[in-house]
Amino acid sequence: MELLNQYQNNYLIVFVFLCLGILLPIVAILIGKLLRPHKPSDAKYTTYESGIEPFHDSRVQFNVRYYIFALMFVIFDVETVFLYPWAVAYENLGIFALIEMLIFILLLLIGLIYAWKKKVLKWN
Repeated sequence: MELLNQYQNNYLIVFVFLCLGILLPIVAILIGKLLRPHKPSDAKYTTYESGIEPFHDSRVQFNVRYYIFALMFVIFDVETVFLYPWAVAYENLGIFALIEMLIFILLLLIGLIYAWKKKVLKWN
């Protein structure tokens, strides 16, 4: 019976945090809406960019290389997130974990070589 109460306590704590996580932002938004001044004008609805009136269309096409560079950064950044816990617990994991991590690094290295061969990393 005591074990059941302990599990219920754990779920109660999670439920309380879930309710707080939902209610606090809603309350903050509502309080902000009540306290802020509301004086709309035409000048407030115009586009403002660095103190200069916009003079052309704001939809500008970016080079795809920016996105590919960002994606490559995210991939290798996530790799380090997976490598860190493995490195910390390496002595306890054994040879099987070493082989798994070598396969993981090999797959990422193959992806990097593929991107390099496709000249994705070349900046013109």
